[in-house]
Amino acid sequence: MTNTTLLPDEGLFIGRARTSDRSHPLVVTVRDGTVFDITSSMAPTVRDVCEMPDPAGYVHAAGGEPIGSLDAIAANSFQAARDPEKPSLLSPVDLQAVKASGVTFVVSLLERVIEEQARGSAEKADAIRADIAGLIGHDLSKLKPGSPEAMEIKAKLIQRGAWSQYLEVGIGPDAEIFTKCQPMASVGFGADVGLHPVSTWNNPEPEIAMIAASSGRIVGATLGNDVNLRDVEGRSALLLGKAKDNNASAALGPFIRLFDDSFSIDDVKQATVRLKVEGEDGFSLEGASSMAEISRSPEELVAAAMGPHHQYPDGLALYLGTMFVPSKDRGEKGKGFTHKVGDIVTISSEKFGALVNRVRLSPDCPHWTYGASHLMRDLAKADLI
Repeated sequence: MTNTTLLPDEGLFIGRARTSDRSHPLVVTVRDGTVFDITSSMAPTVRDVCEMPDPAGYVHAAGGEPIGSLDAIAANSFQAARDPEKPSLLSPVDLQAVKASGVTFVVSLLERVIEEQARGSAEKADAIRADIAGLIGHDLSKLKPGSPEAMEIKAKLIQRGAWSQYLEVGIGPDAEIFTKCQPMASVGFGADVGLHPVSTWNNPEPEIAMIAASSGRIVGATLGNDVNLRDVEGRSALLLGKAKDNNASAALGPFIRLFDDSFSIDDVKQATVRLKVEGEDGFSLEGASSMAEISRSPEELVAAAMGPHHQYPDGLALYLGTMFVPSKDRGEKGKGFTHKVGDIVTISSEKFGALVNRVRLSPDCPHWTYGASHLMRDLAKADLI
């Protein structure tokens, strides 16, 4: 496999890598196409860098040792052909909590409601779409969740019999925030991503994830795949944990781009996130999401996840949600999209690079065995803490 991270030339990036000569993961950055180990007793984890007053300034000034070219390390990061004797990339977060927000794009929310009402009939969907458009209009991109206008629309949809459990979090006052995985459990560029074996209807969710310090200050962002089991969640919202949190089901990377003079929260808000799925069966799917259409701002979503009501001493990685739900038929007409084992998923955005993963069943992905306790012991052995 020859995919690379497609990292832009400008920007300050931080991530993690594994090498055979160190028991602990390395904190790394990229300079002129070379990956540098910047692990130190001052900042032995990515979490520690993110807690600093100026993470980008620290990374820019940090001394380091080169461990290889980015292209070579990225090529060795793919699970299918990984050489454990050579460096490979890991998820760029370590001790941070990994959370996710859902139903953050109003347009895709209403499409879900329409699909529920239509029950798979394209003709019915068109009629219902026209009916709902007559009630609430066509342009919902500026609708503010929780506003009087949103509550009026919600009342109209309920009156029409189009109520859905997603309406409350989609246009109501409270955002949906859930746990995507435990700290240290996310996977990175090149890793296999896992589907629970019970699922027969699932999809990737291309997203941007915000990185926040324990204070709630957002310090950077990365790409993510919030792997989703549509059939499991569709059976009951109470099965969200089973639908979302499985072995290797949370991918992040390739690196965190830190905020500096060349990159800010405004770049996140204007980003386009692209998705490509390539199957061993020759199937191909492409799509894109515009962050400009998100209904709740990144700042609002981070504030909904953490603050006086909930603290994260090691900071937070928060998936922001997606507007892209793949519907292209894969096989029998009308059956829509679902993953097949072996799919290659590429999530990319101009200022972030590309996150590439192969799809497998969760039990067949490398099991999660290296947690926070192992990290602490290994850092202590290396006299880094």
